Amino acid sequence: MKLRSYMLLGLCLSLILSVLPFSGNVTNAVTPAATPPAEISFTQGVQKTVLENGLTVLTKEVHTAPVVSVQVWYKVGSRNEGKGENGISHQLEHLMFKGTSDRPVQFGRLFSALGSQFNAFTSFDETAYFGTVQRDKLEALLTLESDRMKNALIGSEQLTSEKRVVISELQGYENSPEYRLDRAVRKAAFPNRAYGLTVGGTKADVEKFTVEQVRNYYQNYYSPDNATLVVTGDFATEPTLKAIKATFGQLSKGKKTNVKASPAVTAVSAAEKTPIVLKQPGSAALLQAVYPLPDIKHPDVPAIDVMDAILTGGRTSRLYQAVVESGLASSVSGSAAELIEPGWYEISATAAPGQEVRKIADVIQKCLTKLQQEAVTSAELNRAKTQLQASFILNNQDISSQASQLAYNQIIAGDYHYIEKYLRAIAQVTPEDVQRVAKKYLDPAKQTIGFFEPTLADGQAGTSNGGSGRTVENFSPGQPVDPAELAKYLPPTTSATNSTQQSLPQQFTLANGLKVLLLPDRSVPTINISGQINAGSVFDGNQKAGLAVLTATNLMNGTQTQDALTLAQSLEDRGAGLEFRATREGVSISGQGLSANLPILVETIADVVQNANFPPEQLELSRQRELTSLKVQLDDPRTLGRRVFQQAIYPENHPFHSFPTVESLQSINRADVVSFYHTYYRPDTTTLTLVGDFEPMQVKSLLNQAFSKWQAQGKPPILNLKTVNIPSDLKQINTVIPGKAEAVTYLGYNAIARTDPRYYAALVLNQILGGDTLSSRLGTEVRDRLGLTYGIYSGFAAGINPGPFLISMQTAPGDAQKAIASTIALLKQLRTQGITEAELNTAKRSITNSYPVDLANPSEVASIILNNAVSGLSTAEIREFPQRIQAITMTQVQKVIAELIKPENLVIVTAGPGNSKTNGK
Repeated sequence: MKLRSYMLLGLCLSLILSVLPFSGNVTNAVTPAATPPAEISFTQGVQKTVLENGLTVLTKEVHTAPVVSVQVWYKVGSRNEGKGENGISHQLEHLMFKGTSDRPVQFGRLFSALGSQFNAFTSFDETAYFGTVQRDKLEALLTLESDRMKNALIGSEQLTSEKRVVISELQGYENSPEYRLDRAVRKAAFPNRAYGLTVGGTKADVEKFTVEQVRNYYQNYYSPDNATLVVTGDFATEPTLKAIKATFGQLSKGKKTNVKASPAVTAVSAAEKTPIVLKQPGSAALLQAVYPLPDIKHPDVPAIDVMDAILTGGRTSRLYQAVVESGLASSVSGSAAELIEPGWYEISATAAPGQEVRKIADVIQKCLTKLQQEAVTSAELNRAKTQLQASFILNNQDISSQASQLAYNQIIAGDYHYIEKYLRAIAQVTPEDVQRVAKKYLDPAKQTIGFFEPTLADGQAGTSNGGSGRTVENFSPGQPVDPAELAKYLPPTTSATNSTQQSLPQQFTLANGLKVLLLPDRSVPTINISGQINAGSVFDGNQKAGLAVLTATNLMNGTQTQDALTLAQSLEDRGAGLEFRATREGVSISGQGLSANLPILVETIADVVQNANFPPEQLELSRQRELTSLKVQLDDPRTLGRRVFQQAIYPENHPFHSFPTVESLQSINRADVVSFYHTYYRPDTTTLTLVGDFEPMQVKSLLNQAFSKWQAQGKPPILNLKTVNIPSDLKQINTVIPGKAEAVTYLGYNAIARTDPRYYAALVLNQILGGDTLSSRLGTEVRDRLGLTYGIYSGFAAGINPGPFLISMQTAPGDAQKAIASTIALLKQLRTQGITEAELNTAKRSITNSYPVDLANPSEVASIILNNAVSGLSTAEIREFPQRIQAITMTQVQKVIAELIKPENLVIVTAGPGNSKTNGK
């Protein structure tokens, strides 16, 4: 299901996107029965309680892992904003982390100290806050959420600093042509409705917000009777409800407020709607078409979503076949926004190189007309139903997603049971229903369409200028936040209970050398496969950069017995998703489906790694899509900046220096791909991890049968990378991309590998330095105190081979140098003053307390086991990791600071509009 990330603005949106009942590009599926398995119930065990103050409480005990998720959703979003206050919901969301009258500290630091994986987002109809922790932290989370429901600090100091952060965020969105096109199209489609505004707001409105204005908005909408609290996970209902009543139950109802309603949707004749054309600097040409829809409670919604799945649900879908497989577009997607008020259906496409978006629009219209005139086939209908049913099962494997599903249905549809009513209705949709809603809602007379036409040929970036030198600003960072001082604001936690010891995967090796790790998990009837083949872009060579990517993306384009469409149908019909993606060090294999679909997943993996035949026409289409992707990367400050940063760190003869270019992609022929495939796709360099509902002995038999004919010849290729030294002095490069509004900066140098004995101490240090933008030293200094960035992070990219230590941040162009200087000053402070014992202990607790949350998600567990295996670590690492973190000493961290923190030797790359000045020679 696709929903553009910028529609759900906030600090991070990753969690909720996977569970909203919006149709779209759904590629995972369930069995052709078009009903979920009998043992799956999304609402079974849910208890609804309404407190006297109006707070709706949903509790669901799930005792599969020792963690709980606490989420508070408010029924307020951009839909509720009046003239001159576009973005006030989003602004308030930011302020909710600035502290309360009883706890005047950054709440991100409190959540981090509890080991919570937390975040928030704002959308059209709702604003949500969520955190997932070990079960003994449940009452602490309830206390913090109830505190900020009524006592948030909204003063001039908080508003001034967070306005600057929000504007930085908004300017970052302006870098995206897709965002700008969406804004223009929806504004034209809904000129008199709040849904026609961007969720994040406008810079002009944000700059004018007053403390009184934001405080009144908070008092109007942030109250128990306008909120839903959801708790899912390993807890007992009755004592938890008692704790909820003791915290939230003490809060009073909010002010009675008249919720602003948008005008009814009216059709605008096609004659009045000429296409919107944006001719601006950018990369690829884009298309977006919008059609008005009813609200989420309308009985047509299930048929609309089935219609969308038929149009855009995977490779077998009509629009994919019509515009992507034909070579007109590099991508196409659809999504149905069914909201509290009437929403919209959206179709988006990115043109392939040299193709006209208007031609794509014509082909799409022909597809829509055919859907209106002819009934869909039973195969299409069943496949669409299967995809929709499965998207909910597969995306609700962890308790955080289950909580979000319940909250969304309660807030938007008014009933947490909505999902099951919806899925029953999906099963009843007929071909006639699909044809009827296509005629009703895909009316050309109601369409609003827009085109983005880039004005820079080939999406090339502007000139780069560089040099070495030092920034001249002299910043004195504030003193680090003392965790001991912070601790007095932390609510008490209940006594910790003994957690069940993490099960270890079974490991074995097939006769051909293929390594397998199995971890049964019967909590949900699903399968999660993570794998890696050591066939990444490190083996490309500069002249053929992109070869590993083209090889991996063509695996699913046909084998000796199945063509691309047959492969896609075999997976999508049965309810499985499978993807191969080349990374720097390997080709990742990602598969997901219901447990009944394990055989088709394994058989397809085995077929493509042994028998891929790389049809020339499909290879050419893949090349064109990669060329489009390259244009987009060169036009994005984040990806171009990282590319320039990487190439500044590693010498030209180093594999980590290599990136695809137009010339290298065009030089790759089929013989190159076939040769790369036969050389590097080998069983003895392949690792597969399976986590889910299966019987190990049956899986072993299945794997032996599927891969028995895959044999390797000779010894596997060996990669010997030379040691890369850090620069002798500071080096700074500015890369100009015309038409951008915000700059992205990377600072760092080559560092360590995953197996480096300093790795665990480096993780602890990084948690203190920049592991979380709201709780780290970098976040405290550069984001909170100075307000220079929306987000700032640091990390060690430690893989099989040493990767970079890097700090990344997004700033206004004029603030880039200030942010760089303050970051360098903070690194120098770290070198001279070190860290405190309290910081060390807090960081260790934060990492180890959040680790069980990762282990509560079967998909995440599969990735952790795989990463440990390919790094050469023991299978016991998944169990022993917390102990390794807890064992880190101050002496070890001081050693890491001395050896790995080098503020005088940074490579600094800033990519953006070009008006950030470099001081120095």
